[in-house]
Amino acid sequence: MTFRGAEVPAEPGQSVAAALVAAGIPDWRTTRKQGRPRGLFCGIGVCFDCLITIDGARAERACLVPAADGMRLGDALESGDDDRDGAGTHAKEDGDAADA
Repeated sequence: MTFRGAEVPAEPGQSVAAALVAAGIPDWRTTRKQGRPRGLFCGIGVCFDCLITIDGARAERACLVPAADGMRLGDALESGDDDRDGAGTHAKEDGDAADA
């Protein structure tokens, strides 16, 4: 996998989020309003803090997607529209599950 131009190794069975954290990348997006870093928080797909673009698919939850060779990982939504929770509904205004 690649993230921001860097190779990210992954072990069999790891999620994208687990591979990023294991590679020393604790955050991969920022909140829209205050620019606070976000990455893995709940690890079970509930909080939406780990949103990432995977192979052009926006707003994927990195904790739920199995890592695979050749994946291209990008920042959160890459469009700057960071106010959706990936389910088509609006998330907390600043996109902060940790601030709930």
